[in-house]
Amino acid sequence: MTTGPFRTDLPARLDRLRWSRFHTLLIAALGTSWIIDGLEVTLVGALASVLTMPEGLGLTSTQVGESAGAYVAGAVIGAILYESWANDADGARRLAEDGAIAFAPAHHHAAVGPMAGVISPSMPVWVIENAAGSNRAYSNLNEGLGKVLRFGANSGEVIKRLRWMAEVLAPALRAALTTFGPLELKPLIAQALQMGDEVHNRNAAASSLFLKRIIPAALHSGFDASAIAEAVTFIAGNDHFFLNLSMAACKAMLDAAHGVKGSSLVTAMSRNGVRFGVRLSGTGAQWFEAPSPMVGGLFFPSYGPEHAAPDMGDSSITETAGLGGFAMATAPAIVQFVGGTPQDAIANTREMHYITLGRNSAFTLPAMNFGGTPAGIDARRVLDTNIMPIINTGIAHKEAGIGQIGAGITRAPLECFTQAVVALASRLDVAVPGSIPAS
Repeated sequence: MTTGPFRTDLPARLDRLRWSRFHTLLIAALGTSWIIDGLEVTLVGALASVLTMPEGLGLTSTQVGESAGAYVAGAVIGAILYESWANDADGARRLAEDGAIAFAPAHHHAAVGPMAGVISPSMPVWVIENAAGSNRAYSNLNEGLGKVLRFGANSGEVIKRLRWMAEVLAPALRAALTTFGPLELKPLIAQALQMGDEVHNRNAAASSLFLKRIIPAALHSGFDASAIAEAVTFIAGNDHFFLNLSMAACKAMLDAAHGVKGSSLVTAMSRNGVRFGVRLSGTGAQWFEAPSPMVGGLFFPSYGPEHAAPDMGDSSITETAGLGGFAMATAPAIVQFVGGTPQDAIANTREMHYITLGRNSAFTLPAMNFGGTPAGIDARRVLDTNIMPIINTGIAHKEAGIGQIGAGITRAPLECFTQAVVALASRLDVAVPGSIPAS
């Protein structure tokens, strides 16, 4: 199969379909309004290891994206050690290779995780729900930078930190949120955007705003003061702490728009370091895949492209919801991290308007005259324009445990959207002519 760009008249053929009850249904129920304006997402007042609850996610073991790449394997080994299912890394590797561990993609269980994205049964998770209570989303807690599980590290230091997060950090946060009550995340994200975050690669403002909201509640919760002090110190030292909350909020918004018959709205983009996958609202649980691209950007000292792994993680859910790379115009400082200029950041946001169904008036950008972020990626518009969704992201070392070695920008592969539109056309009984390779 040719993997380069394609020209196709399929979107035009879909446009020429006669108006029918289906079109009325599509206009009324496309689901875009859930993303553009309507959906409110809240952090509910408890954190729990929901993976082990009967009413939880129903996983029987470690949950990961497809276990591919050394760093994902390293994270799986770390999760097994964290759960005390094996005594050492060799035993953990054998356990995984022997099929004793069940794996499942995060998105199939309303969950997301950055980079390797491993969640195991006893790890605490954020629980995010929309205001209507129709769906929930989950994410693990952010460990910070350096040698961490999401980059494949699994040393004693990593496992010790994970256990401290489960035994001290999560209970302290649970107590604070029980006192505070449900925390609305969309207003917090909106304020962070005004302060220079795009809530994917830059979360300094959002993390600070979150901490500002929970500290008074934590102090009035009656929870152990020393544990609260440890938790606050940890969060204050981790500018990326809010990332996992941002991801879960985006996942909750997009899942509410999934399952609309005939819709070409993109409801998930994800990558595991080997494959990049896209899902549409109107094509069910099917993934449309292509090789995961490399990331071009800036590298930390002593590292370069030869050390980099392909793009990975669930964090592109932020771009899918119109944040991250789609909101770069509001975060000019991020170009010092991912490369380019402030003008490039504005141009990237403007370009994304050509492939989205509207603007999210809840998330306004000062640099764009307070216009809303481009939101609701339309797979058909991606093919029509040959503009691929932009993603700003961290760059992982290709070897497990070394961690992040840079950050930059990449694009979702066009092949994913070609496959998705062809599948959508098939569901609508639109004849699909042979794809014509671009000259």
